[in-house]
Amino acid sequence: MKQAISFRLSGKTACFRKPDVNQYAYFTYNNIHKVALLGLLGAIVGYGGYTQLFEKNRGLKKGQLGYDDGYPEFYEKLKHLKVSITPLAPQGYFSKKIQVFNNSVGYASREEGGNLIVREQWLENPSWQIMILDDGSDEYSEIKEYLLNTKSIFIPYLGKNDHLANITEVKEIELQEKLYGGDGEIYIDSLFVIPKSGFGFHKESDDIPFLFKEVSPVRLQKEYHFYEYEELVFTNFEPNELPKETYCYEDKNYAFI
Repeated sequence: MKQAISFRLSGKTACFRKPDVNQYAYFTYNNIHKVALLGLLGAIVGYGGYTQLFEKNRGLKKGQLGYDDGYPEFYEKLKHLKVSITPLAPQGYFSKKIQVFNNSVGYASREEGGNLIVREQWLENPSWQIMILDDGSDEYSEIKEYLLNTKSIFIPYLGKNDHLANITEVKEIELQEKLYGGDGEIYIDSLFVIPKSGFGFHKESDDIPFLFKEVSPVRLQKEYHFYEYEELVFTNFEPNELPKETYCYEDKNYAFI
């Protein structure tokens, strides 16, 4: 039996910007990814982020005395946590719209007038069931205490400060190690990482079959803080190989990343 904290994370809009496309429009990941989720949790308990690390290193060169070449504080302290992310949308897919707005600060663009037209894709009314596995750490205990008592040091948001996050239905839960499955059929009800050996299915459930896949950030590369990716899947097909850390809660199976 495992302990965990569970909550519903939602918002009117969200944008988890993809770093590989920035010409005509910025695009968003369909789901909050693990690095962004750890950043949100870090904001709640008051850990520093990229901005604080940048300010600390301002004017210093790599290798110089006082230069911090580590991770942002939130990631350094929380990267050991295992989380489960379940999109609360049909087939796991959220509606998206391109938003167009002006950035008129003087240095935004070299065009006449200094006005930059920004096109950005936003998720509409996204929501996820989030679980954090209890690993016995002080960081987990601190996050649990803040969530259960509805406290926050910084305002949590969904990718950018334009998108305020709602955190509701917070509760402590007990996870079972014996997975739920009738007649030997075991389905995963959350996002999970496709195994390195590949991905296959036995058969779909009795519902209309669906398969949603997305290459998503799951960790940070240490030297330059680039994203490192895995292919995540959300499906009602039964996988041939179950993820290593998968637990059951209320007749559903959740994989932890």
